[in-house]
Amino acid sequence: MSVAELLAAHGVPGAAVGVLRHGEVTEYAVGVRDAATGAPVTTDTVFQCGSQTKTWTALAFLGLVDEGKAGLDEPVRALLPGFAVADPDTTRRLTPRHLLHHTDGIEEAYGDPGEGDDVLERMVAAIADAPQVFPLGRTHGYSAALGHAVLARILEVVDGKPWEQVMRDRLFTPMGLTSTNTRPDQVDPTRGAVGHLLGDHGPVRTPVDHLPRAFGPGGGLTSTVGEVLTLAHVLLGEGVAPNGRRIVSAGALREMTHSRVPVPDPYLFGPAWGLGLIVCDWHGRTVYATDGSTIGQNARLRLLPDEGMAVAVLTNGGPRESLFRAVFDEILGAGTVPAPPTPDPARTLDEARYTGVYERPGARYEVSSTGTALRLALVTDPARAAITGTPERVEHDLLAVSDEHFVTGPADDQWTVALYEVAGTRYLHTNARAHPRTGVIPGGGPES
Repeated sequence: MSVAELLAAHGVPGAAVGVLRHGEVTEYAVGVRDAATGAPVTTDTVFQCGSQTKTWTALAFLGLVDEGKAGLDEPVRALLPGFAVADPDTTRRLTPRHLLHHTDGIEEAYGDPGEGDDVLERMVAAIADAPQVFPLGRTHGYSAALGHAVLARILEVVDGKPWEQVMRDRLFTPMGLTSTNTRPDQVDPTRGAVGHLLGDHGPVRTPVDHLPRAFGPGGGLTSTVGEVLTLAHVLLGEGVAPNGRRIVSAGALREMTHSRVPVPDPYLFGPAWGLGLIVCDWHGRTVYATDGSTIGQNARLRLLPDEGMAVAVLTNGGPRESLFRAVFDEILGAGTVPAPPTPDPARTLDEARYTGVYERPGARYEVSSTGTALRLALVTDPARAAITGTPERVEHDLLAVSDEHFVTGPADDQWTVALYEVAGTRYLHTNARAHPRTGVIPGGGPES
């Protein structure tokens, strides 16, 4: 099945696909950038990159480290005097490496910092009472906005300019980029992709055109497929852009890929997290990933260093993981991307060990027992469900792969889940995020 056929089968309005191989770039575009107008996607269409932005922010921060202006293992308090969270140990010992590894454990409790130029300063000030989701450094748990906002605030303070200008001066201009931006109002509306959700009668325009400014350093970039591959060139080329400009040192790139922490759920992306890159294991071959999604757009980049190759796929709708696995397999060869894990039907579990409510603000999972099997429910706040076009409650069978790892039953987009213990608390790790067990399921289950 061709990429165009795959996109049509998954209800994706449009996509831009690019392949970098030994410095040579091939790009092509499929479909429409706006389902309502029928305007076509081109290779110059600008897509939202979502959390792929984190790799760009990490790269800029490593430039700061190259210059000796910050240290990966230097306390954040030394770089941001006055920095504090609720936990004194985290306040004292938190480092940029923790933030890049997503092992800081700080809850995203920064309130509404607004849309002003001081948004990052306000976010850092607002977390003085933010609690810990888990103890500092004890596990991986993805930070959607806060962790990279703190890193970006360090960049602002050290460079003496807003994060948006830091990115332009440290990355975009030296790399020769003209279509990569940090703000939605910087995008030419005749080139910008429109995000879509899948409605009852096909793709419909997303009700959320872009993420709040608080997500800027962790999810606010927009770019073209070709300029995403320019980032790939820097990452594969030991820090040098296609135009010959050095962006960061080769040592910084080695640190980015080799400083790793294990991921409790190793199946969604890969078994380890680097500094701004996910480390994947494709049948024994190391591949690096950086992905992102907004409400209606998705960005995926895979770096295959042994082949000197990268593949980027940017879309303006459709499902996430199942589609991208299929597209990468189509480009790279069937079976290249590992399939979801296979459950072990013979495994016997003490189901009471796992059941309960696992939650964070904005996310609630319920693990229950039918007496013969585990069930997983994702419960979404009604207002959020309405915005994202998803059901308020989704349930799946939870099938054991091992004593800690699970996969949901047959579904278009299977979930992988880890259920494990850290410092006496049980956690549910899925979609890269860690959720502590907080209590019982109404009608039965264990106390936390």
